[in-house]
Amino acid sequence: VSRPKLLDLFCCEGGASMGYHRAGFDVYGIDLFADYSRKRYPFPARALDVFHALRLLRPDHLGRGLVFYAAEPSVRGEMLLLSDFDAVVASPPCQRYSITNAARQADYPDLIGPTREALQEWGGLYVIENVKGAPLENPLTLCGSMFGLSATDEDGTPLRMERHRLFESNVHLFAPGPCIHDKAIQVAGSYGGARRDKDEARNVRRGGYVPSARVQAELLGIDWMTQKGMHQSIPPVYTEFIGRQLMAHIEREAA
Repeated sequence: VSRPKLLDLFCCEGGASMGYHRAGFDVYGIDLFADYSRKRYPFPARALDVFHALRLLRPDHLGRGLVFYAAEPSVRGEMLLLSDFDAVVASPPCQRYSITNAARQADYPDLIGPTREALQEWGGLYVIENVKGAPLENPLTLCGSMFGLSATDEDGTPLRMERHRLFESNVHLFAPGPCIHDKAIQVAGSYGGARRDKDEARNVRRGGYVPSARVQAELLGIDWMTQKGMHQSIPPVYTEFIGRQLMAHIEREAA
């Protein structure tokens, strides 16, 4: 039985992609990969500018689609058009909207508007993801506490992850429940440029801190990425939950 195809734009090292794969999709990625990112991405992909790739995927283009290649060079590529995909998802770079980058936000382009325009022009099922503060329309917010994302630090301290992310879609999406921010448990994250003093985070700043790469991976539910990839990643459990909703929508439409 063939699985629905999903195209992941700005896919990085595949956190979102893995969740959609676990939900039942055959996933294909597009990004301007660094070499280390392409080696880590676990599904067929192309290293291209997203908007250029979307033009090449249009059925009226002379190229008649794009060939997607698996990470293993021995696997033959697959030629696809945009019309071959049942859903398209996108995670435009978040630096424009991230509070951790407040002083330089204006240095980065606004890619959400052009991404939404391209996906609405395509006309199919889509999801756009980004950080809190991004200009998404009627977004769903997901939090690590909804999924029990947790880990034990190297010194035995219990940790929990929040990592709020917004999801806009042209179908109704729902959350598994409310956020549960247990202040008795230290919140931890995965992001660059952070201080790693847990006592300062808890007692002075009263915020999150970044543990070791091993513990970050446990918090995120990721075991194949570089640390830089984890800093930019969505926990796969988020998109597995959303992907199951997309799959149910596709099945209802088919019926």
